[in-house]
Amino acid sequence: MTTGIPEHLITAAVDAARRHNLDVADVSLKLIADEAGISRSTLLRRIGGTRAALDRALLNAGVDPGGRPPVRERALEAAAHLIAGRGLAELTLETVADSAQCSLPSLREALGGRDALLTAVFERHTPLLDVEELLPGEDVETTVRSIYRALVRAFQHEPRVLPALVADVFSRPDGPAARVLRRQLHRYLTTIGTALSTHMKAGRIRRLPVPLVYQLMVAPLAVHLLTRPALGDGLPPVEEACEIFAEAFLNAVQKGTSS
Repeated sequence: MTTGIPEHLITAAVDAARRHNLDVADVSLKLIADEAGISRSTLLRRIGGTRAALDRALLNAGVDPGGRPPVRERALEAAAHLIAGRGLAELTLETVADSAQCSLPSLREALGGRDALLTAVFERHTPLLDVEELLPGEDVETTVRSIYRALVRAFQHEPRVLPALVADVFSRPDGPAARVLRRQLHRYLTTIGTALSTHMKAGRIRRLPVPLVYQLMVAPLAVHLLTRPALGDGLPPVEEACEIFAEAFLNAVQKGTSS
């Protein structure tokens, strides 16, 4: 027996799916009962009155019932909500598998270990992909404001994964979020650094170390977005804050350029 469900009922569900060329999740209880040689009411009684118990038993037996988004998609969605709701400290492959209603082996096969899972969540819920689509741009002011808008979208997007990741980096400099960030930072710097270097060569902004320019551009807005919920009243709208930070950054890096 698996989670209280007789093995022959699990086998009947799998055999009925194969016989009718369906995902197990799409096979009706009537067809499963017929395959097992019992009535539908008897089947319901033996699985505890709900289909969910049978699906859990199938997952524990290593069978993905299907009829739903792939394991990878369900796991990334589940992990994002767990991170936003509980933080990274309580995130485990077991909690993700349970929330995504998939088996642990299926999760490992789809995404690998915990760090690989975090990397995939990071890429999905941070502004990197948006920024890559925006760059390079010929107008430095448009480039900066586009990066700011992408950052704001990422911070405010539900589930709020990015704030949780950044908070974990500050609280645990050697934790999993910091490890993932270090690996991803090279890609960020390559993407944004290329655009910044182009503007430097064209004389639109001062020639400064690219990582420092990146920090000067991103850090003030990132801190603002992180502390905004705590500060509450008295702050300007996010759009106005973006304009203020953009203007301050441009004044700093354009001073003394040849343009």
